[in-house]
Amino acid sequence: MLTLDRKTDTRPVADAQLAAGGGHIVELPGDADWREAKAEIAGAVRVDIRFSKFNDGRGFTLATQLRERIGYTGKLRAVGDLIPDQAQHLIRVGFDDVEPDRKGLEADWTRARTRFAHAYQPGRGNVTPLFRHRHAEPVDDLAGLNARYRDLSPQEILRDAIKQEWVGKTAILSSFGAEAAVNLHMIAQIDPDTPVIFLDTGRLFAQTEQYQRQLTDQLGLTHIRVLTPDSEEVADEDRDDRLWRRDPDACCALRKVRPLDAVIGEYDALITGRKRFHGGGRMSLPVVERINGRIRVNPLANWDAAAIEDYFRRFDLPRHPLTDMGYASIGCWTCTAPVQAEGDIRSGRWLGQSKTECGIHTPAPIADEQVAAE
Repeated sequence: MLTLDRKTDTRPVADAQLAAGGGHIVELPGDADWREAKAEIAGAVRVDIRFSKFNDGRGFTLATQLRERIGYTGKLRAVGDLIPDQAQHLIRVGFDDVEPDRKGLEADWTRARTRFAHAYQPGRGNVTPLFRHRHAEPVDDLAGLNARYRDLSPQEILRDAIKQEWVGKTAILSSFGAEAAVNLHMIAQIDPDTPVIFLDTGRLFAQTEQYQRQLTDQLGLTHIRVLTPDSEEVADEDRDDRLWRRDPDACCALRKVRPLDAVIGEYDALITGRKRFHGGGRMSLPVVERINGRIRVNPLANWDAAAIEDYFRRFDLPRHPLTDMGYASIGCWTCTAPVQAEGDIRSGRWLGQSKTECGIHTPAPIADEQVAAE
């Protein structure tokens, strides 16, 4: 068994390929930086990635980076604290084999190991390597990511999404509302220079604008990106400042959806503060999803109101000034009221209407011509 310390192992091995080639094996911890590992694995015929805990997903991320960023084509083996249920995802991210530390699961692993018959090596002839199918089959990719994050804390999820760069350029979308300080505090501890997108609709409470400045300064956030609606479009579509009353969906599209759409192409993933306990369509919210072809990460999806409250108290985070007045979900002043129903945090949003979301997290409708083509 290789040690936990990163090192090159030049001992003879039974694998015929290794013996014939006289190559070496490298072991990397799951939290290794793929950039630093690039030179170390050069010429290696096998790389072992060690998992210190079965619920630490960083080894999966590292495997993907070695395969897809560095282009490593040698043998890749997962070692350490692993369980048979992880076999499918191990395959998906590029592992060829596994050497688990846990005992007593041999029969389960024997069944799981048969899945490794489809090695993640360059295809022969016209066969596409399986790990490339991740791009053609995004649903499988999302399933793997959600499986990886199932037992991780929001901080671990955020760190993985931001630091490991598994999707590329990432930003956080924040309303600076009633619960926003939790996500933003976590981001500040990981990388305070992470872009924070703030949609200033021109209809925000003065208290929200004040809170945005206060949190930015107190948390040390250094990259706030304020988006505003196009002034010409506002003048054309909302001449009397009553669009919110006549057509709230059109108002949200003008002041939130379109400004975000104008810049969203600059990022590969957006982090949100949405949670399942908010109810409605959010009750089935996954940790990772794809909306209009782009990744959304919802690290707090699993948290309930008690967890949010505990975090505020533990880190003595400042509260949005309107929370003391009964506002639990805060948007534009035109469409936000204090909580109307006990236990329903979003009951004060778009009061008296069937509308429950502004649209920035809603998939765009499929055009009629596209439906006809399908």
